[in-house]
Amino acid sequence: MSTTVVAFFNNKGGVGKTSLVYHLAWMYKNLGLRVVAADLDPQANLTAAFLNEDRLEELWLGKARPSTVFDCIQPLLKGTGDIDNPHLEFVEDQGQLSLFVGDLALLVGDLYLSGFEDELSAQWPNCLGGGGQERAFRVMSAFWRIMQNAAMAHKADVILMDLGPNLGAINRAALIAADYVVVPLSPDLFSLQGLRNLGPTLRTWREEWQERLTKKSSVRKKSLATDLELPLGKMQPIGYVVLQHSARLDRPVKAYNRWIARIPKVYQEDVLDQPLKNDISVADDPHCLALLKNYQSLMPMAQEAHKPIFHLKPADGAIGAHTYAVRNVYRDFEKLARAIAERTEVNMSLTPSQII
Repeated sequence: MSTTVVAFFNNKGGVGKTSLVYHLAWMYKNLGLRVVAADLDPQANLTAAFLNEDRLEELWLGKARPSTVFDCIQPLLKGTGDIDNPHLEFVEDQGQLSLFVGDLALLVGDLYLSGFEDELSAQWPNCLGGGGQERAFRVMSAFWRIMQNAAMAHKADVILMDLGPNLGAINRAALIAADYVVVPLSPDLFSLQGLRNLGPTLRTWREEWQERLTKKSSVRKKSLATDLELPLGKMQPIGYVVLQHSARLDRPVKAYNRWIARIPKVYQEDVLDQPLKNDISVADDPHCLALLKNYQSLMPMAQEAHKPIFHLKPADGAIGAHTYAVRNVYRDFEKLARAIAERTEVNMSLTPSQII
């Protein structure tokens, strides 16, 4: 039985996607789940959020292999074998008391991962048949199998996957590995355009992967590919998260309200491919998982302390009004974590609130 994979994706960048994955990974850990955070963005921003520069240098430049996702696919790229066993980096907040030590593991990203793009593009059509079909399926399922191997080794309850903001071959291979998709948004024109691209693309990729899974059965019975476990390519959208930004002089409140009011209709029609009969607000939209506030000075404070916002302490500078803000952030992310779990196969029945 495979571990549930939840992808966080929008082909518009700068919407707080990586920060969302980072904080949710910590929140699920706080709530007692075993988590694998998978960094499949070639920019490796999630990895940089979890690890300091010294540790990154050891992993990226050290001799120990495999250390990253890209290292795991090297045998496939070189033609010397299948995927390698993944390395998991266990992440702890040294200043945070926790009953769940070692429950958060990172599948380390790598800037070299962009070198996998051409191979993924070349192997996508080969899944439809021909002499290279077995290799094609091994390449296209590499991300999913690496994540599942990591989850099995970690005994994970959930895999949270961070992706780059594009519709290229790497993200196609990553998204066919996803069971569910959460869409982070900001209330602006660019995010809405991203939504309009995202919906049809997900449907196309889902249909094309199903066609390839059907073609797989045509491989002769003695082929190893017939025994190769593959992702189902569900990539089911379960909702969106609006990450609000503080008001700026060049984006007045009127413009903000105009864009945020359009989100439910665009999501319903372009992502879910369903007509929206009555106009509804984001606050009343059942597909809105959360409307997260701007955390202003707390975010840079958390980045400097190398911890999630809701783990900030007075020693980190979270004093006075910041103390209450930290508690509010915890409640916001706990609510979001539970909302996502309710719409997926993530079991949180035995995870009571642990408000700090």
